[in-house]
Amino acid sequence: MTFDAIGIAGSALTVNRKWLDAISDNIANVNTARRTNESAFQARYLQVEAAEGTGGVFVKSDLYGSTEGRLSYQPDNPLADENGMVRMPDIDMAAQMSALIIAQRAYAANAAVVDRARESYTNALQIGRG
Repeated sequence: MTFDAIGIAGSALTVNRKWLDAISDNIANVNTARRTNESAFQARYLQVEAAEGTGGVFVKSDLYGSTEGRLSYQPDNPLADENGMVRMPDIDMAAQMSALIIAQRAYAANAAVVDRARESYTNALQIGRG
């Protein structure tokens, strides 16, 4: 039972780390301008599923946002077209920051589960010795 808790929480830690990576990529590229004839930076999202039989979770696949993005008027941008337009990613910064907070808290909660399960296992071994 203790090892199950460590394995389940460990798989969630891996998923949360990958989620944090995707969010940080999205935030880092929120202001990435491209030429209007190019594709916009695509936001990255994760599709997560429960692992059969183990009780854990795993990243099934990466999903990507639209390549169309949105057009923005930035005539001083060196990538701007003759009309002063550039293509920007369609990333909602507020949604990304909210997801970042949730992912950080989920990571911390799963790390605490691993610590408590390890502590319980260590205490159980001590009972067996004495």
